[in-house]
Amino acid sequence: MRIGFLFNHDQVHQVAHSLPIALALARARTGAEIVVATTNARLSAEVIRLGEGLIGPAIRLVQLGLRTRASRLARTVLEPVLPAAKLLVYRDNLDFFRGLDVLVVAEKTSLILRSRYGLKDLRIVHTRHGAGDRAIGFDRASAAFDHVLVSGRKIRDRLVAEAGVDPETISIVGYPKFDVAPPSRVHPLIEDDRPVALYNPHVSPHLSSWFRTGRQVLDWFADRDDRHLIFAPHVMLFERPFTLSIDRLRVDRPGRLDERYLRAPNVHIDLGSRASTTMAYTRRADIYIGDASSQVYEFLVRPRPCVFLNPHGYDWEDDPNFAHWRAGPVIGDASQLGPALDAALAQHAGRYAPIQRELFDYSFDLTDEPSSIRAARALAACAGLSCEPPQAVPLAVAVG
Repeated sequence: MRIGFLFNHDQVHQVAHSLPIALALARARTGAEIVVATTNARLSAEVIRLGEGLIGPAIRLVQLGLRTRASRLARTVLEPVLPAAKLLVYRDNLDFFRGLDVLVVAEKTSLILRSRYGLKDLRIVHTRHGAGDRAIGFDRASAAFDHVLVSGRKIRDRLVAEAGVDPETISIVGYPKFDVAPPSRVHPLIEDDRPVALYNPHVSPHLSSWFRTGRQVLDWFADRDDRHLIFAPHVMLFERPFTLSIDRLRVDRPGRLDERYLRAPNVHIDLGSRASTTMAYTRRADIYIGDASSQVYEFLVRPRPCVFLNPHGYDWEDDPNFAHWRAGPVIGDASQLGPALDAALAQHAGRYAPIQRELFDYSFDLTDEPSSIRAARALAACAGLSCEPPQAVPLAVAVG
């Protein structure tokens, strides 16, 4: 039995969602061969960094690439707008995927292996990445997986009701990303008792607050010195010159950041470093400012004030795709930011904290057992393997 974990993205933000499962599976001694496949050096480095010494001794790491001249040319031409390499890597590495019995992925692109390339015998398991509310997370593609590992009841309920997923193919396992050790260093802001806000806009142009009012948010903080701002958008927002929505086709430009934001002493800007993917900022911030990002749920591991930006004017109150907006005041643009921040703080304990706990508990089913171990056991059962309690890799294995 060969089980592969694939990380196929420009950025590293999906690694922490499913690599902990691979590590737990390796420690459970199922007898399966575990292979982690990446598609660039950045991903390989992150896998090794988070691999707890198991990458190499207990888990094989391979880096897939584009093997044909035509694919490399297509990447050069299309990559500024489209994730061409992400799609072409499947065609160029079909022999690798044919050699797997089970493929574990955090995204849905890998379903192309069945729909286009005919790998009908390959079982594909979806771990998802994040526990957010966006409609695209519950589209019909989710029903094409052999099994889905979900963080809590909310995800299961919506997958069944909206995506038509068979409940028997869903396992609630918690959130393996929470098992990753927190970073020791958070951010370079001076610790001076000033409150720290995190502004975390999404990448999708039809949902993100960045394109319409994001710079006004930065202006608001740059003009003040009574609080800090961490500007850490979705790691893909500034990855390319253009951003593309696939659920509602739209293209937009994130643009450039004015020098004054970069020079503001109370503003820390992170457009996609590793710290953006480790929950360092959601752990540190005192208040969250966002729109559609699922990172708000990672922030709500501890109830704290939130403000949400709705520059598109969505009628959101009874829409499950915006359920997280119940966690704090919702405003149309940054001109309302000051009063909204005051309201979020003043009303947090009495109004918003209970709602935040309700939203968190519905999104995450956490127990005393680490989520990665629960997920590894569910994956082993799906693959027809026995799963022993996780244990350390023997020294003889660890050295070779």
